[in-house]
This record gives sequence, structure tokens and C-alpha cells, in this order.
Amino acid sequence: MSSPFALSFSQRRVLILWLGWWKAIQSLRPACRRLSTFLWLATVLAALGLRPDLAGVTSLVRSLGLLDACYPCLLHFFHSNALPLAELTGCWLRAVREVLFARRIVRVQGRPVVLVDGLKRPKEGRKMPAVKSLHQESECNAKAPFIMGHSCQSVALLVQAAGVCLGVPIASRIHEGLVWSNRDRRTLLDKLGLLLLELAWNEAVTVVADAYYAAGRFARRLLDQGHHLISRVRSNAVAYAKPRRRRSKRGRPRLYGKKLKLKHRFQLQERFQAAPSPVYDDRQITLRYSTEDLIWRPLQQLVRFVWVIHPTRGRLILLSTDLSLSALEIIRLYGWRFKIEMGFKQAIHTVGAYAYHFWMRAMTPIRRGSGNQHLHRKTQTYRQAVQRKLAAYERHIQIGLIAQGLLQYLALTFRCAVWSNFSSYVRTAKTHLPPSEWVVTLALRHTWHDFLRFSPPGFILKKFLASKLDPRRCKNLQRIEMDLAA
Repeated sequence: MSSPFALSFSQRRVLILWLGWWKAIQSLRPACRRLSTFLWLATVLAALGLRPDLAGVTSLVRSLGLLDACYPCLLHFFHSNALPLAELTGCWLRAVREVLFARRIVRVQGRPVVLVDGLKRPKEGRKMPAVKSLHQESECNAKAPFIMGHSCQSVALLVQAAGVCLGVPIASRIHEGLVWSNRDRRTLLDKLGLLLLELAWNEAVTVVADAYYAAGRFARRLLDQGHHLISRVRSNAVAYAKPRRRRSKRGRPRLYGKKLKLKHRFQLQERFQAAPSPVYDDRQITLRYSTEDLIWRPLQQLVRFVWVIHPTRGRLILLSTDLSLSALEIIRLYGWRFKIEMGFKQAIHTVGAYAYHFWMRAMTPIRRGSGNQHLHRKTQTYRQAVQRKLAAYERHIQIGLIAQGLLQYLALTFRCAVWSNFSSYVRTAKTHLPPSEWVVTLALRHTWHDFLRFSPPGFILKKFLASKLDPRRCKNLQRIEMDLAA
């Protein structure tokens, strides 16, 4: 697909980031039905890693210096069926597990660690499907308690390298706002479980989640497929002791023993042990913990509960369906859950994976404060239009997550090259550690024009972009055209 890069040492030193980027996206080619679709995908991925602002598709045009005529082409690309969402997600998961982060995946008992969580993004469009009134339970005072927006659920894979742990985004879908049938009784937990099982893991995984996902229906679906769950439980949760056997009495044996309120266990201070905190950023902090295997009624089987008293973060109760894990290992794994929160921050503010503004002209306008949009009484044409628009949203999100994962790959693999091409100032810069996604975007931005200029004339992406660059916005366009003419 691409010509070999015959570059000098100095040129390769400057372009090593883009060479690694181009090699990484080759694994996405099988998801594209045509070569032109793959080249548009590469163009969008490059624009997401370069754009200085998050003003929708127009920022993609500005970041690469494209012609105005490329704007409708980009809109058509996000709405096109030539890039199936399921195949794109599958290719990205295989690339993460087998190529990009093959030796860096965090495993527990031989199982990869998968992080899941929900995300709510505000959307003000009155003609955007799946937009509804949402309640944000965050304790951050910068977030409004009620917003109009999209509710997504995301999956990330935990990787570790050079003393840094990251949650590489795998998939994210919009799971609220639309009701296709009045017989559909699936909850958000059911939809997330279906998303997890649709991903081709090809092995058992350990899912780490927040207290919202500590539900028997969700845990049972994971256990039936050989997966395990680690999560926090609510303070009002209860469990049951093992039943005592009754020898002389008739009838069915008891399934549950004494009912126990889990929060009362904090009063039994004599059962707690002290140990250094295994959480990743706790230094010289000692916490107290206690553990016991009890019957959790939603699953009707034994699970491991861990009570934790942290000197600064308070108290919490953790649950693990894997009884072979120690209490400190469960605490350490749950501490990594917050890496998906950091991934949300980068996806929103750096990459702009959720910065889409696709409106549906034929849609019935919604009102502020409205709930789900019921479509089972709409015409087939209207339903197909909504499906097409929802697919565009999720395709934009998925491509944005892939762009974020590529930035993480470059940060871990080419740390020195990123810092040498950063050419800016950060007061808290730590050049001995992998940089953030924002630092990688600046390094890519400083070397983009050199990548187009020094790449060989037969390079397919260079030939594809040559007719789409605007001479007023691309300073090296004349040099690129001269290379192609030669």
C-alpha cells in the first residue's frame, strides 16, 4: 500500500512519530470496504490528532488545510456504510491486543483488565436523535445537575509501560435516548453487557467498574462467559453468611444464613488489618482493610467483600467475583478504575471524540427536559434516518477513540521523539516519563508538514491529499506538487 521511506537519518528522526503512526493504522485497512474509505479514515485520524480546536467537522478541515469542498465529503464519510462500525471496532481491538500494546496489557490471574464506565455529554441540538434530559450524579460543582445530551457507555483496556498505566479506549456507544420497540425491556446494564460480549476478547477478562454496575444481572452475564467483576458496592448493600446445616429437620436446606448489613462491619475494628496502600499514586500511606467471603443474593453464590478505610479518601466496600484474589490485589485493581476517567478527559478536551454536531433535518424537534424518543410508531423511512444519524454519531466517537489510542501508543513507544519534537513549554514536564496525549498532539502538529514534504512521491496518502489541500492554508503545498510532478 505504501512505498518504502528512503529517508536520511535527520529526516527519519523528525518523522519517526508519523512513520510509527502510519504503520499502526495499517491494521485498520480490513475494516474499510474500499481503498478510498481507508484513505479518508487516515485523513480523519490525522486531523483528530492535529486540530487545535474542537469546532466539529470544520476544525478537521482547518487542521489539515483542506479545501472547502472537503467539508461535505467528510460529512458523507461519517454517515457512510462503507466503514462498518462493528468491523472497525473489531480491527481496533485486535490491533491493541496483538500489535500496539501486546506486551503491555495488565493481567490478573492471566486475564486482561477491562475498565467500564458511563459518560454523559451535553448536546443542545433540537434535531439530534437520542438527546434527552440527563441527571449527572457527579460531585464536581462545575457540572450542572441536569443537562440535555447523549448518554454513552465506554470500554477501555488497561495497559502499563515505563511506570505509567493508561486506559486505552476500545469502544463507546450511545445507550439511552431512543426506544425502538415498546417490548424492549433492556436496561443500561444489559446493553453494556451485550457490548462487552460482542467484542472479540477470545479469552476471559476481569471487568472493573463503579458501584452502578454492581448488579446481579450484569455480573451473571459476565460469569456465564467466564469473565469476572470487581466493583464497589453501595453503602446500604447486604449479604448473607453461609447457612448452617440442619441434620434432624425435614425440608429443603437453607440457601442463606444470617443477613448482614455490610456497612456495620466497619464497627468491628478488631478484624481490620493495616497495610501500605497499593493504589498507584499513594505514597507512604497506610490503610486498613478487612475481607470476608459472603453470599451475595443477586448472584446466589459466594463473592469476596473487602472493607477499606483510607486515611484521606474515606471508606468504601469492594466486591470481587473471583475468590482467588487477595484483598490488596482487589484494592489495587479498583484504584486503576479511575484511569478511564482520565481517558474521558483526554477524549473530550484533547481529541474531541464527542465533539460532533450532526443534525437531522427531517426530525421532529425536541423540547428541553424531554425524555426518550419513542420510534415504534414512526414510519420506516423516519426510523432508517434516525439509525443513519445514530450510526454517524457512534462512528465519530469510535474514530475519535482510535485517534486517542494512537496518541497513547506514540507516547509509550516514542517517548524521546515526542519530547524532542514538542517545541513548547510545560511547567510540570517530566521528560523521563511518557507524555500526555496533549503533548503528543503538539509534537505531531510541529512535524506534519515535514511528513508530507519528506515522504516519497509514491506515498499513497501524500498523493491522496495533494488534490485536497488548499494553497492558502498549507504552506508546503508547492513543494508537495513539485515532488508529485517529478
